[in-house]
Amino acid sequence: MNRILIVEDNPRITDFLETGLQAHGFTTAIVKSGRAAIEMSDSQYFDLLLLDLGLPDIDGLAVIRELRGRGEYLPVIVLTARDGVEDTVTALEGGADDYITKPFRFEELLARIRVQLRNQYLPKIKEETKLRINNITLDMITRQIWVEGSLVNLTNREFILAEVFLRHPMQVMSREQLLDRVWGYDYAPGSNIVDVYIKNLRKKLGGDYIETVRGMGYRFQPDK
Repeated sequence: MNRILIVEDNPRITDFLETGLQAHGFTTAIVKSGRAAIEMSDSQYFDLLLLDLGLPDIDGLAVIRELRGRGEYLPVIVLTARDGVEDTVTALEGGADDYITKPFRFEELLARIRVQLRNQYLPKIKEETKLRINNITLDMITRQIWVEGSLVNLTNREFILAEVFLRHPMQVMSREQLLDRVWGYDYAPGSNIVDVYIKNLRKKLGGDYIETVRGMGYRFQPDK
């Protein structure tokens, strides 16, 4: 039975979440502050974290930074009223795995929870720990990437995006394919989240490795 930690200080929302999740077979625990969330995750095991950003003590982003900074890769789904693209990018680059704005339908949240849990426990078939293409090396264990021998610092989401490209060199990847493989669900229609991340990744990798294919998507060209 999967255990979910709910970090939310609004009792109406916590009641809504707890009732719905328990009805679908999940075990839940509730805390109302960021510090309590960090302490709880230290003392107990959870499969997933539902995290509000507007907490009474510290911002939810600080909670994510604390968890990721000490190597805790517990899946985190952010629940928040902040719906701007910049807010979304900041949360995802900060280490969140998903982002859903309030108000939301429980069915949508449930689907996203299942995606994260499925990805977390999906059996791994013998898979190389390093991807090497020409002068680019990506290490799956250390979550690091080198370009021409120099270490390049990537956010968690940028690393996953780079991995997708290295696994499919010279293949045109549509925005929909990238959303599915990197974010794990259909993102909001009209969102430019893929373009934002592609722009950031291009800057960090240098060169012209990622080519825009007009009307189709993007292609990784390792020979550039």
